[in-house]
Amino acid sequence: MIIFIHKDGRWVRKVLKGEEEIFLKVKNVVDAFWEVAERFPSEIIFWVEEGQKHNVNMDNIQDVFHHDLIMASYAVKNSFFDHKLGYIDQSPFININRNVVYPTWLMSSDIGGIKGGVLLKFKHLFAKIRNFDYLLNAIGKIGQQNGLFCYSAPILVRETGNNLKFRASKKQLFSFVFNFYKKFRAIVLLWCMYRYEREFPFRVFFRGIFRKSYFNKEINFKGIKIVSSRENPGDKSIDVIIPTIGRPAHCLNVLEDLRHQTHLPKKVIIVEQNPDEDSQSDLDKIYSQEWPFQIKHIFTHKPGACRARNRALDHVESAWVFLCDDDNRFKPDLIQKSIVIAKEYGVEALNTAYLTPGEKSHYKTPKQWGTFGSGNAIVRMENLRQVRFDTVFEYGYAEDMDFGMQLRNLGVDILYHPNIEITHLKAPVGGFRTILEKPWERTAVLPKPSPTVMLYAHKHYTRPQLLGYKNILWLKFYRAQEIKHPYRYISSMRSRWRKSEKWAAKLISIKSTGNGN
Repeated sequence: MIIFIHKDGRWVRKVLKGEEEIFLKVKNVVDAFWEVAERFPSEIIFWVEEGQKHNVNMDNIQDVFHHDLIMASYAVKNSFFDHKLGYIDQSPFININRNVVYPTWLMSSDIGGIKGGVLLKFKHLFAKIRNFDYLLNAIGKIGQQNGLFCYSAPILVRETGNNLKFRASKKQLFSFVFNFYKKFRAIVLLWCMYRYEREFPFRVFFRGIFRKSYFNKEINFKGIKIVSSRENPGDKSIDVIIPTIGRPAHCLNVLEDLRHQTHLPKKVIIVEQNPDEDSQSDLDKIYSQEWPFQIKHIFTHKPGACRARNRALDHVESAWVFLCDDDNRFKPDLIQKSIVIAKEYGVEALNTAYLTPGEKSHYKTPKQWGTFGSGNAIVRMENLRQVRFDTVFEYGYAEDMDFGMQLRNLGVDILYHPNIEITHLKAPVGGFRTILEKPWERTAVLPKPSPTVMLYAHKHYTRPQLLGYKNILWLKFYRAQEIKHPYRYISSMRSRWRKSEKWAAKLISIKSTGNGN
């Protein structure tokens, strides 16, 4: 490992390899950063601001950088972007939980590291960037979408900080947005800063228009083999959870696919639901066959996918859990392949590719996932003991995203891997979405967005993220609806937004009184 000590992101103070001091040709921190990477491509380049050199927790470095394709940092005193970035970015990577190892491309120059050879992959793009903080965040932003695993890692330091100084100027903020987002987002940022900050930085906005765009640029990490050094939990046992309603034939097909797995589950927990009090199970055929795993079949008249999954989780006994929909199809090596890849990447939660028949994937690279799919996930059970599907989302959508945020806030990263595939048939019969009547759909003013989506936003967005989401939604929805008069449209959307917020508050009230369980 190379210790790269710098002063305030400007000058290099000292570079060490063990006890040996490395002498460089240059002193400027950015030039020196590239030089060290070129000289030591197989080493972790660990940067430390001079004032933090006694705050590094060396004992945890190996645990953070457990494979070669990791970039991590921690902001003790200095971060680059402040809350304004939330106006144009609603991803979970922006609102960082600073108490856990949390997935984010936001990097700090205080303390952090990256493998030298990985760093060099970015030189052809970013050799002209002269600001160290800007460079680190540029690498994180482009790197993460191409498969670089980026984290805020408080375990890298002995003492964390709370009162952060944000270094990016308005010029740097707009330059970054023009560099790494669609230009539409820069317009949204300008409007939000005027609307909510009472600022109108038109000059820096105009200058940023001519910045080079790196949006969706590809970085080729082929040749960098990922082999996590994390200790492998020996128990590879897995249970499967299947919530089902009105799809007996599809559910039996899932059981058949599980029967042929090269790594068999120990138990399959089926929670079958039918709201008709006089109904009986449609899955009597499962009892007429022998299965190479235990089946726990629960039949209930109380519907809801969240309730079903939570009830099934109470019966899990294995080390891993496969959260599976009742209309999935998959190959015999799905479970075995998933557990092998989880070990290789050192992760404890992963989502597979999840495509309908004939659909082509837009994502070709294994990467940190910004959402979560509860019908195509494999997760270590240890991580599920403190989380549950929030039943307040039974009335609509976003329960998957909320569950993913619960995991991230525990320090669990979610891997998406395109080479593990599940076909989602999206069967036209049965399912959960058509069973529960949404009470807000009977009102004269329909809420926009869906109250459950609004609830998710209030739970997991910063205030700038919520306001940015509001403005982006209104702008995008304008073309899709019938009201074309701007003032009438704004008036309509204000009413619909307020209605959504009221219903979101009602959902929270329903849960707090116990009626949502």
